[in-house]
Amino acid sequence: MPQPHTHAPGTDGAPPGGAAPGGVASGESAVTPPVPPTRYLIALLGALAAFGPMSIDMYLPSLPTIAQDFGVPVSEVQLTLSAFFLGFAIGQLTYGTLSDRFGRRPVLITGIAFYIFTSALCAASAGVGTMAAARLVQALGGGAASVISRAIVRDLFGGNQAARVMSLMVMVTGLAPLGAPLLGGQVLLWLGWRAIFWVLAAFGTACLLAVLRGVPETNPPERRRPLRLGAMLGGYWEVLRNRQALGTILAGAMAFAGMFAYISGTPFVYIELYGISPQLYGFLFGLNIVGMMIGAYCNSRLVMHLGSGFMLGVGTVLICAAGLALLACAWSGVGGLLGIVVPLFFYVGSLNLISANAVSRTLQHFPRIAGTAAALYGATQFGFGAFSGALVGLLYNGTAVPMAAVIACAGVLSLAAERLLSRA
Repeated sequence: MPQPHTHAPGTDGAPPGGAAPGGVASGESAVTPPVPPTRYLIALLGALAAFGPMSIDMYLPSLPTIAQDFGVPVSEVQLTLSAFFLGFAIGQLTYGTLSDRFGRRPVLITGIAFYIFTSALCAASAGVGTMAAARLVQALGGGAASVISRAIVRDLFGGNQAARVMSLMVMVTGLAPLGAPLLGGQVLLWLGWRAIFWVLAAFGTACLLAVLRGVPETNPPERRRPLRLGAMLGGYWEVLRNRQALGTILAGAMAFAGMFAYISGTPFVYIELYGISPQLYGFLFGLNIVGMMIGAYCNSRLVMHLGSGFMLGVGTVLICAAGLALLACAWSGVGGLLGIVVPLFFYVGSLNLISANAVSRTLQHFPRIAGTAAALYGATQFGFGAFSGALVGLLYNGTAVPMAAVIACAGVLSLAAERLLSRA
């Protein structure tokens, strides 16, 4: 484990007494890091941020099989996805505030331990109702890893540097959705869908051991806030009343609402509508994640020169164009399967231009309540994700149009939020 040391003033990109890169005002810069930002730490934070993608993407190829096994329609199985999104949103709201009060490390360890236990409950589900409930509580534990990893980045970095580190984390996190559907398809083929959740429990155990060894406490006692309902609600209100922060939160949330519509809809569009195998589905899903990792790499290289605001604007334009192209192809049937795959590649590939920059621009305003701000950002993301995923299931009519329409609307609304609010 890296040994704590102090940095010279300004080594984090925040000059003493001045503004941090990216527009952080004096007194709002990142705190002096208690440990050096090693590659190991960044890789571990990326793995923690991958709890959501791992938990969602690994079992996507098994959704049609689960529907057949439980003897229920597609829309009911998709509710297990929406239950996870909802639980993840609630969990992030809870853990963000708790980590501001008790510190990042103990809350993170507790959340991961709860995730491991509830993954076993998912594996033992006897019906779609019990599975949806188990997924809800599993997400309550997994939300700790996602929100606290972001808060730790804000504890250590500020401004454009935080956006760069977020992009590097996404490159690590991208390995999860890249490999998870492929692994899930193979586990489904050889061991059945229940074994997928035992694999997730093993992933949680590995992350817990790594946290015990390599994650320091980055929220010192002197910066912690009292755990009172008024203080908690006041923290959320402090974030929401900042117009620029509200704009970046909504831009990121709407972009990922489209992502969750894609996650919810493609297993049935690809496997049932176009007749591809669950294993080939994993390949197509992984292809989009390669696009996301390319976007993360480009953002990490360009953001220090062009700024997080500019890169955020580019990302919202790209997903809006890709979403509208997807809707046009799904409605007209032009291109067949390629007419679905190609626009989705550009939509998903552009997401990190939004997520890394939106979350860093949101958190840069709130160094004292980074956990609360990160929680609100993540909860809004997964709250809209739960809604869009459920909407795709409710509108499903055997075609790709409902999924494409939800994704196109999400892209348009993300662009609108970025233009009308985040530039204030």
